[in-house]
Amino acid sequence: MTDDPQGSKTPARPPSVERVLALVRGNANATQPEALTELAREVLAAERDRLLAGRGHAQARTPHELAETILAMAASFTDPAAAAEAGLQGPVPPLVINATGVILHTNLGRAPWPLAAIRAASAAAAEYGYLELDEATGKRGRRFRAAEEHLVALSGAEAALVVGNNAAALLLAVGLAGRRGSVVVSRGELVEIGGGVRIPEVIARAGARLIEVGTTNRTRAADFEPPLADGRANAVLRVHPSNFAQTGFTETADLAEVAAIAHRHGALVIDDLGSGALLDTAVFGLTHEPTPRERLDAGADVVVFSGDKLVGGPQAGLIVGRRDLIEKLRRDPLARAVRPDKSILAGVAATLGLYRAGRAQAEIPVWRMIAAPVAQVQARAERMAAALGGPDAGVEAARMESTVGGGSLPGQTLPSWGVVLAVASADSAAAELRSGPDRILARIENGRLVCDLRTVDPAHDAVVERRLTALLAPSSAPRP
Repeated sequence: MTDDPQGSKTPARPPSVERVLALVRGNANATQPEALTELAREVLAAERDRLLAGRGHAQARTPHELAETILAMAASFTDPAAAAEAGLQGPVPPLVINATGVILHTNLGRAPWPLAAIRAASAAAAEYGYLELDEATGKRGRRFRAAEEHLVALSGAEAALVVGNNAAALLLAVGLAGRRGSVVVSRGELVEIGGGVRIPEVIARAGARLIEVGTTNRTRAADFEPPLADGRANAVLRVHPSNFAQTGFTETADLAEVAAIAHRHGALVIDDLGSGALLDTAVFGLTHEPTPRERLDAGADVVVFSGDKLVGGPQAGLIVGRRDLIEKLRRDPLARAVRPDKSILAGVAATLGLYRAGRAQAEIPVWRMIAAPVAQVQARAERMAAALGGPDAGVEAARMESTVGGGSLPGQTLPSWGVVLAVASADSAAAELRSGPDRILARIENGRLVCDLRTVDPAHDAVVERRLTALLAPSSAPRP
C-alpha cells in the first residue's frame, strides 16, 4: 500500500478468481463449475468493494478465507443448518420458538403443520404420483381429490374445491356473479382481509359491481331485498368478521333470512368464513365460531375459508357448496392459475383426514395449543421459573392471556401461564432472544420480558430455559 496526499492508503486488491477457485474446487460438491465461478465472482466483487470503502485501512482477507466464504454460501443455499451456522439466508425462513402467546401468528407463518401433513407433503414431493392419471385406464384422469372428498364429508356440501389461499377462493367465488353481475354486501362487512386487500377491490377485480346496503353498525335482512327484487344484483356476499369485532349498538342480518330472500329472487349466496373452524370453539371456552356445515345448512350456496387458520394445515383456500357451482368454478381459467401443487394437496388431505379420524384435537398443533389445560401450562411455567432462580433472579411464573390470532376469534383470549423476567432492558433482551440458532420470539409488557408457554411446544421448554439462563447472566441482570 502507498500513502496519498490525503492520508489514505492505496487499497489492497483481492486475489484472482482463479486462485480462489483452485481452493474451492477440491472441497465443493458441485457438478456445474460455472455456478461456482459466478459465486466466486460475487464474493470477490463484495471483497473489492469492502477494501475500496476502507480507503486502504481495511485488512484484506486471505484466499483461504474467501474460499471458505464461497463454500459456506454454496452450502447455505440448500442446507438450513449450514445457513444458520454461517449467519446466512437459507432455503427456509429462520426457525423460531413462538413465546408470544399468539397461536396463529401471521408473521411467523401461522401455526406449524400436523406431523401427518408434513409426512404426506414430503412423500408427495419425493416421488412421481398419479396426480392427474387414471390408474385403471392409464390415461389422464381427474386431479387428485382426496382433500375435496374430506371436505364434502366434513361440511355436508355436494362438492368441494381446493385453491392456493382464501383470497383466491373468494375471488373465484365472487366471479360466479359474472362480468356484468352485481354483488350485494353489507356496509359493515366491507373489510380489509389482510395485506391491504379490501372486499370492494376483490369484487371489482372479479369484474362484478358492488352494491352496498345497510349501515356500518346495523344491517337487517330486509336491506338486501331491494337490489335483489329489482334485478340490480344477482349475488349476495357475506363476510364473517373473523379479524375484527363490532360492539355496542350493532345488528347483523341472519344468514338464513338473507338466503331465503336471495333465493326467492334467483340470486346466489356466497359466504366468506375466513378462519373456518371444523371443531366447536365453544368447547374450549371461546365464542362459537360458525362452521362451514352450519353456513351451508343456513342457506349459503358457496362457502370459502382458509386451510391454514383454524383448520390448522397448509395455506389453502377451501371452497364447499353446490355441485353445479363448484364445477363451474373448477372450469374457470383462473382456477388453474391458483391451484395448489401436489405437496399442498397431500398436506391438506392429511390435515382434513385427522378431523375425520377424530384425532384433530390431539395432533393438529393449533388445536393442541387451544385445548392445552391451563393447569398443565401453569405447571410448566412454575417449574421453569424455579429452574431460572425464581424471584431472587427477577423471574416469576405468572398468569396471562393468549390469543388465537391470525384473523380468528377477534377479542377472544385463553387463560395461560408463562415466565416473566425483570431485565436491565426488555428491548435488548427481546432482540437477543430473536437472534442465534435457537431463536425465541417473546413479548414485552410493562417493561418486562414475557414468555407465554401456551404457544411453546413442551419439547422446546429446555431450549427456552437455556436461552433465558444465558440472558440472566450477571451482565444482563438489572442493577439494584
